Amino acid sequence: MNSYQLFFEAPCDQKSIIESLQKEWQEGSSGYYDLPQKAASLIERLESETFPSFSQIALFGIGGSSLGTKAIDTFLRCKHTAKEILYFENPTPLGIKSNFEKLRSDEALFILISKSGTTIETIAQFKATIAHCDLALQNNPRILVISDENSPLHDFAKTFNLRFYPIPANVGGRFSVLSSVGIVPLYLAGYPVRDIVDGAALFLQKFFAGNAPHLAQKACFYAKNHTSVPMNVLLSYADILMHFNEWYVQLWGESLGKKDRRGNRIGLTPIAHRGPVDQHSFLQLLMEGPLDKSVTFIKIENFQEDLTIPEISLPHLEKTDFVNGLTFNRLINEECMATLEAVQSVGVPVDLITLEKITPQNIGELIIYYELLTSATASLLGINAYDQPGVELGKQILKKRLP
Repeated sequence: MNSYQLFFEAPCDQKSIIESLQKEWQEGSSGYYDLPQKAASLIERLESETFPSFSQIALFGIGGSSLGTKAIDTFLRCKHTAKEILYFENPTPLGIKSNFEKLRSDEALFILISKSGTTIETIAQFKATIAHCDLALQNNPRILVISDENSPLHDFAKTFNLRFYPIPANVGGRFSVLSSVGIVPLYLAGYPVRDIVDGAALFLQKFFAGNAPHLAQKACFYAKNHTSVPMNVLLSYADILMHFNEWYVQLWGESLGKKDRRGNRIGLTPIAHRGPVDQHSFLQLLMEGPLDKSVTFIKIENFQEDLTIPEISLPHLEKTDFVNGLTFNRLINEECMATLEAVQSVGVPVDLITLEKITPQNIGELIIYYELLTSATASLLGINAYDQPGVELGKQILKKRLP
């Protein structure tokens, strides 16, 4: 179970925010609200299917087709035995070559994910893998396809009789981790996806019952102060949250960087860092730079590891002995709280999210928490959280640049 603390005042009308998101849900403008409930039938389908023996997953996807899965995979892997997942995301030649060196084609399951069905980076790397592995396509039980129904990628799957899992049409990529996009690879890797979904479902219910006022208050603060405090720093005190940070950057930036109905440019800039490592680079800016940033701290209360700093005193380094005998668990969390207190003392708006332990339920809750927070903030700003018109021009220019 996660806890949430705000260290700033943020008056808001929680009821109107809930009603606004309920309207979105009822009208179907975004389908991610339905995903925790709909996941049950998808999991039942996966449980009923037979897959060839495999020890590795090659996942082809980028952005919303991979970041959420990667965030959950990285978070849970230290506590769960799971099959290796190779992520074919960024089409850099060195990265692709590195993946090929790790790829065991006879033991791998290939999962191809693209909502549009035409994602250049994804399809190009899949083509390279076909050539590298001499991969047969027709009736290949080792190839799974995840896309919108009736997309070009769906047509490709039908042509070669490949197993296909649809993405709901009204679920955008960055909100899709609890759909087939994340559930299928995480289930096949061996993660307890029912527990992940349950964590999300319980918080979703809690929010719509009016029992998560902190979320509405945060959304009100961000919307009210978006011009004076236009940047939000996510400072996570755990390496296993590194890819969650990346997922947050896409969710926040692509959803909240928009033009409003009057054509005004609106933007809440996401910045992601890890503590305490980035205290040694970014903290100075927070402490003495412009007061135009808010900071969300995330810590894990119990890492369930008792590794202790030895009672060793080293010559000339005696000043560090005050931490001797402490667990590293306590050290990193005390650093989190000390930094929070320091940043707050100079007038930076801060809040704290505490994950009790590393569990599937807790990461599922954190995912839906940020999705709801994004929707609530967008609603208050009067912008559409679910489109991304600003990314299309670059795609059009790329097509003109390449013969």
